[in-house]
Amino acid sequence: MATVIHADRLIDGTGAAPIGAAVLVIEAGKIADVFEGKLPEGRVPPGTETIDLTGCTLLPGMIDTHVHLNLPGDGSTLEVCARETDGVLVATTAFSAARALEAGITTVRDVGGARRTVFDARRALELGHGHGARILACGQPITITGGHTWYFGGEADGEDGLRLKVREMIKLGAEFIKVMASGGGTVGTMSWLPSYSPRELAALVDEAHRHGRKITAHCLCAQSTDWVVDAGFDGIEHGGFIVNKAGAQQYVPATADKVARAGIPVTSTLAVGGFTLKAMRAIEHRNPVEQATLDRWLRMFDENITQFRKMREAGVTWVAGTDAGWRFTTIEGLPLEFELMQQGGCTALEAITAGTGLAARVLGIEDQVGTLKKGMIADVIAVAGNPLDDLARMGDIRLVMQGGQIRKRVA
Repeated sequence: MATVIHADRLIDGTGAAPIGAAVLVIEAGKIADVFEGKLPEGRVPPGTETIDLTGCTLLPGMIDTHVHLNLPGDGSTLEVCARETDGVLVATTAFSAARALEAGITTVRDVGGARRTVFDARRALELGHGHGARILACGQPITITGGHTWYFGGEADGEDGLRLKVREMIKLGAEFIKVMASGGGTVGTMSWLPSYSPRELAALVDEAHRHGRKITAHCLCAQSTDWVVDAGFDGIEHGGFIVNKAGAQQYVPATADKVARAGIPVTSTLAVGGFTLKAMRAIEHRNPVEQATLDRWLRMFDENITQFRKMREAGVTWVAGTDAGWRFTTIEGLPLEFELMQQGGCTALEAITAGTGLAARVLGIEDQVGTLKKGMIADVIAVAGNPLDDLARMGDIRLVMQGGQIRKRVA
């Protein structure tokens, strides 16, 4: 049976201006037509379901390009979460995917989980045992011995060891490869230094590409970003400029220019700072240590927004991702990411595109989802009002449709 949805406007995810008085026709789980104004007479057969969403905007289902479904986003540290059994981590992954779908995020790219837990949860969803966001997964993030997220099981060193690890992840079902090219928030790692040598990074890229997989790298310092670009990676996560143990950053224009010239997209993950600040500010009667922590996060957040703006002005392509699960970053946090991207210089339409059509292109699934065009899978959401006037409206979800099936509807 066909479904026809009427709404005040439609943003198609391509970056084009919205159309008014939108009519969306869905048949057999795919988008059959998009009209502006009146639906042509006789276009759909009698008995077609009609959904009136007057006062709403239709958009493609959102895509979060950087999540960790194993992690709860409740402030728990990685070290605490890693002590849970694989059964708990599989359940957490499934619950997180369900919450994402409820929030209008119909596809997520999981950039690192323990062992095969994310693959197992993904398989259960594919078998129809529940509903959740569509999951693209890398499995274990590949990291040096004792490197960032080593608890997940992804440790590998040396060119031969790294090639073997890539093959192991593909054997388990990885759709892409994730590499920790610098240290990070894991205790004992160094975010201000590269983790792998240029030759090791080149071996990782060669092995991933030989097997038809894209490869992306976590980079928190400029040197790691430089080497990742030289090695030919397909994506960069975070794109930071940390220079010391205290987390201080120093923007390097030459590195930003290098990324821009290479055309490698960078995942924003600004929401980590936004959610952490919200949690820190919620503490009443802060003691001196808590106040110092808040002050440090305020400084880092301002630096991250400034660097985002400078890199954007240098021509770097930004794609929307939240780092959901990490620290206090919730799986529903993509609307906040959009708002912070706007704070960093994007228009509202650019931010939404970075989490829909552009995100799909970066993930290599632009022929399936991310835009509301004829022939695409019908991942459709509706939000109240006009999100181009206020991006917070992206969190006011009135309809979620995934593959043509209604997963949520608010009267």
